[in-house]
Amino acid sequence: MKTYSATPLIKGLAFPEGPRWHENRFWFTDQHDRCIYCIDSDGDLKTIAGTGDLPGGLGWLPDGTLLVVYMTNRHVMKWDGSQLVSYADLSRHASFHCNDMVVDKQGRVYVGNFGFDLHGGEAQKKAELIMIGPGGDISLFDDSVVFPNGCVIPPDNDSLIVAETFAHRLTEFRLRPDGSAASSVLWADLGAATPDGICLDEEGMIWVASPGTNELFRVKRGGERLATCSTQGVPYACMLGGENRETLYICTSETDDPREAVSRKSGCIECVDVDVAGAGLP
Repeated sequence: MKTYSATPLIKGLAFPEGPRWHENRFWFTDQHDRCIYCIDSDGDLKTIAGTGDLPGGLGWLPDGTLLVVYMTNRHVMKWDGSQLVSYADLSRHASFHCNDMVVDKQGRVYVGNFGFDLHGGEAQKKAELIMIGPGGDISLFDDSVVFPNGCVIPPDNDSLIVAETFAHRLTEFRLRPDGSAASSVLWADLGAATPDGICLDEEGMIWVASPGTNELFRVKRGGERLATCSTQGVPYACMLGGENRETLYICTSETDDPREAVSRKSGCIECVDVDVAGAGLP
């Protein structure tokens, strides 16, 4: 099995999440510091916007408009060039805090949510995946997932792969032409791992960040692990980017507790060069 070792690129963050590679720049949110950042072409950290709520996943519409999830408000917001304004209100559809999302080539947006009060000790429940159409219409995509988290769309654009954190699996949904779910199948049983953020490479393998087991690994359909990567902090999410999309960026932290994250600032962006480039929609 191939092994890699990541090193810190940026330190002193509260809790980095939602990593994306877009227009030759690495983007992410600092969830507990309520900011959207990117690393520009000179390697400098640039603040894009402060957020009025905990920011989750990031994405872009076909016209280049930046979207971000407002987690506790259960909204998807859009950046109009000067401020974040509401794009879609999911509060009637999401049973608890929203988290990650992905946007397809047609501008359809897929958003997951916790499904239950994780930090409040509520019993685990199934959650909803919500689809926002290109025209802004909101519909239920699926309501059988367990804590849907990181998600990717392969290059063929006819499926959606979702990390179900507390079901310890990756699930693939086959898509109809209108973007709705036609069927679902187990993509990989991950054993004890708790998949959070994920990213796809051009060989069709998926890198999985598993904070519950403090590991980052590359897996093929069916569950066989092909590579691992050690990190200095606990890995929560990952994204392939860089000049040839062969740099694996990893969001790590020593804690996901909101108060501790803000006070300790143990969050890092770590990175390592790997052998297979990224692919598909992050």
